[in-house]
Amino acid sequence: MRTRVKICGITRVEDAQAAAAEGADAIGLVFYRPSPRYVSLELARSVTEQTPAFVATVAVFVNPSREEVEQVISECGVTLLQFHGDESPEFCGGFSVPYIKAARIRPGLDLIKYLSRYAAARAWMLDAFHNELWGGTGGAFDWGLVPGGMVKPIILSGGLSTGNVADAIRRIRPYAVDVSSSVEAEKGIKDSAKVAAFIGAVKHENV
Repeated sequence: MRTRVKICGITRVEDAQAAAAEGADAIGLVFYRPSPRYVSLELARSVTEQTPAFVATVAVFVNPSREEVEQVISECGVTLLQFHGDESPEFCGGFSVPYIKAARIRPGLDLIKYLSRYAAARAWMLDAFHNELWGGTGGAFDWGLVPGGMVKPIILSGGLSTGNVADAIRRIRPYAVDVSSSVEAEKGIKDSAKVAAFIGAVKHENV
């Protein structure tokens, strides 16, 4: 199975286009205001309108209101939703666009029990836990905490880089990998060479 790549925290049209040109399968747009990678509706619409065909555009939320999600769907033309907070299964599944549900991994969390409530999700994302941050931390988690028998496609996130993504793919065999901070020149600004190197490392494992 080919491992797919999502480049998250896109804040510029040129970064989305560069990621797509290198073979990214999806780009992520963050609609969580405290994030340094937050994008306005206007900017997000510009990105989605100029992202090539067959590249998914993912709207990332943390505990949003229904109105916020509906506005993004209606104004930005995203193709997938990603919920990274404490949203209920009913909330996540209550929109016209399919969704991904993220779980922040930590010792003691019954991952299968937690995620099984989100049976309608198109995929489950596994990310690192941080006491104060919701994703985008640049920190990894212990991949040994990932149980076998996950019934949904797994997207691996948290602390991935060109240096460790091959090992992550070999150990977890995820459906996709998600990266943000390690391919940046600065927060929210992607480095095209780093993006290319990361995607290249994934492609090498896909051979």
